[in-house]
Amino acid sequence: MSRRIPGSERTREALNDLIAGRLSSENAKSALVRLATRLIIEEGLEGEVRDALGRDYYEHGAASGQGHRNGARAGRLKTAEGFIDYSAPRVAGTPEPFRSELRRHLKGHSEALEDLAVEMLARGLSVRDIEDALRDESGRLLLSRTAVSEMGERLWEDYQAFSTRDLSEHDIVYLFVDGIAERLRAGQKREPALAAWGHDSSGTKVMLHLMAGSKEDAETVSAFFQDMRHRGLGDPLLVVSDGAPGIIKAIETCFPRSERQGCLAHRMRNLAAKVPDDVWPEFKARVQATYQAPSRAIARDLADGVADDYETGHPSAVACFQDDFEACIAHLKTPITHRRATRTTNLLERLFVEERRRLKIIPNAFGEKAVLKLMCAAMTRAAERWRAVRITDFERRKMKVLRSELDQEYETRNGIQNRTSKEAHSTKLSSTSRT
Repeated sequence: MSRRIPGSERTREALNDLIAGRLSSENAKSALVRLATRLIIEEGLEGEVRDALGRDYYEHGAASGQGHRNGARAGRLKTAEGFIDYSAPRVAGTPEPFRSELRRHLKGHSEALEDLAVEMLARGLSVRDIEDALRDESGRLLLSRTAVSEMGERLWEDYQAFSTRDLSEHDIVYLFVDGIAERLRAGQKREPALAAWGHDSSGTKVMLHLMAGSKEDAETVSAFFQDMRHRGLGDPLLVVSDGAPGIIKAIETCFPRSERQGCLAHRMRNLAAKVPDDVWPEFKARVQATYQAPSRAIARDLADGVADDYETGHPSAVACFQDDFEACIAHLKTPITHRRATRTTNLLERLFVEERRRLKIIPNAFGEKAVLKLMCAAMTRAAERWRAVRITDFERRKMKVLRSELDQEYETRNGIQNRTSKEAHSTKLSSTSRT
């Protein structure tokens, strides 16, 4: 007979499965935020029963009439994310029927729970965060402070596992980084929140890192990258970003064995602002044909034609088009079927805009935590919609050749002989070695 375990343990196992790398699986039962919300509900209900019985799940020695656990019943909570099913412990053998005050309270406070779930995933929870969400209308705390403290410690451990998890198990071949500028503090300039995700060698999309309240200078972005490096991230074939100078410098410093691709969605928006409306359709078609050319050699020839035809009438547009041009066609080194997926970082921006519209939040009202919650919620909710890139054996061979070429270029530049990218970063750095 199998051992009974609390519902929260089963939920935690499912949450860990998603965090461990199956986040984008089409068979995933729930988005990450939904699982985290379910975990908080089950932890709270189990804590309430522990308070009522005076002992933990596996402890014996109950006094007569004190009551005992009697399995669990299914519960369902309606939230903005849809219905969330959860496991509620049952209690028998008490003088009066046990009725969960916390379960009744949850029905009208699902939004606070979802905020807790996102906060747990993005930053971790304090005891005060949990207490604020688990008080009734009169301000009475529905769980004992001991139960709240224990719940906070367990959820903090879950967050720590997510934010410090080993990334070496993910063979990331295409890495994407982007920043969304928002006003995190009243009266201050807009600050970017950085996010990174990637495609691994199986084609699966993996969320890797999230950091809010930062700058896009080279030092800050380098620290962002080095945190992933310390946790085992290797050298991707391609690192995709916008044209921010700090990000470009950080990529070239932290990923010298990788090719850098500029986000073409950003570049096309910049070009559109420099070309008159009546000229834009033709100019756009010529530029897109260049960026989508069969090879880099053909792309360069097409680019020369664009410059010759538009230099006189639209010099600023041509200057923008020629700026960092090689980074705009770096994706042409990848297999043809991968090029559409590797030439833009637009995913995060699109999700963020959708989230802002759905919640009708005014950016100037944001605080740092709210921005981080919004970004994390948007990314995790979209995770199940992320489709993997199909990678055939032929494409793997081509990617292997590209890896060898990039390693050879790096070795030639630095006078290094016969040392591959994998060998150069095979040793995972200890957290104690960070400075």
